[in-house]
Amino acid sequence: MHDTYTEILLPFASSPKLFEQYTNAWGGLRTGMLMEHLDSLAGSIAYKHMLGPGVETLGRIRERGFYIVTASVDRLDVLAPLLPVRDIRLSGVVIYTGTSSMEVAVKMEALGANGVEGTLLLGRFAMVCRDARTRKARPVNPLILASPEETALYSIGENAKKRRQVLALRSLSRVPPSSAEAAELHSMYLQYGQENGHHLSNYERVWMGDTHLEKTMLMFPQERNVHQKVFGGYLMRLAYELGFANASLFTRSHVTFMSLDSISFAKPVPIGSILRLTSQVLHTSPPEERLGVVHVGVQANVVDVQTGHEQTTNDFRFTWYPDDGAAVLRTVVPKTYQEAMLWLEGKRALEMGDQIRGERNKK
Repeated sequence: MHDTYTEILLPFASSPKLFEQYTNAWGGLRTGMLMEHLDSLAGSIAYKHMLGPGVETLGRIRERGFYIVTASVDRLDVLAPLLPVRDIRLSGVVIYTGTSSMEVAVKMEALGANGVEGTLLLGRFAMVCRDARTRKARPVNPLILASPEETALYSIGENAKKRRQVLALRSLSRVPPSSAEAAELHSMYLQYGQENGHHLSNYERVWMGDTHLEKTMLMFPQERNVHQKVFGGYLMRLAYELGFANASLFTRSHVTFMSLDSISFAKPVPIGSILRLTSQVLHTSPPEERLGVVHVGVQANVVDVQTGHEQTTNDFRFTWYPDDGAAVLRTVVPKTYQEAMLWLEGKRALEMGDQIRGERNKK
């Protein structure tokens, strides 16, 4: 396992020139660009596991006989503020292997004069290996565990894969919501959803359908990966920035990133294609909660120019909160059954994030 460990140093505090390339309009770091690096790092680590630590270059995919793609991103959870700007280390390691899949754990750490100051972010990428000729699943190298720490990490990766399989079986696209979820949805409808119902004076209702924000782009070859498709990390950055804009418009304030709750990579995005990114606010914390959060979904579709048909390639889910930690006094409310299922999915994501941060704070 330890042979797959890889790190990248980004000396933002000690290199003003580098910081200038990553700075945002508020003097901080562009989180979307850091996500782009994390996706690239996870891919490099997966190839390192397959090729061995001594291989410096990938070479031609057909000559290698296989290629690796990102299947999903389970989570990226921010554990500490990115400000003030410090030198940052991005690192990762393969913690679990299945038959043709790998779990890559990534970490972002702040570095000071005396070493690591703290962990800023933790996350997991699910990578899959494919045969370069048949495009079918190809077996990956098994992990060799050399210490109790590596065995513990392996268990974490194994449990993450099992949890992902359980969540897939519980998906609202497959099974109906639980009785408790149905009751909560009905309660929300009674309180917020009726056109002529009683309205509280301390919040503003916003229909989910009115939160749509989109952008349409042409995909250029400068953003290609080794498979001659659009780099997944670039898509992550585009989705993050659109979602950030939507969360800011919804809350009417600058927002801070809390978590990337999930990403699915259904199909590759071809070079030269037209990509439509559509975002909408899926869930908001109740107005009475002190710390308001906004959960935003972004869908990426490739548009067929001749027919106008759109095919979904990626689905992204992000969570933000207002910089001042204030409550969100605008409440998103679904109007259709499909929107209601998206609302419940957002609620599940927020509950999962609360659970993860709660467990982390106990340590």
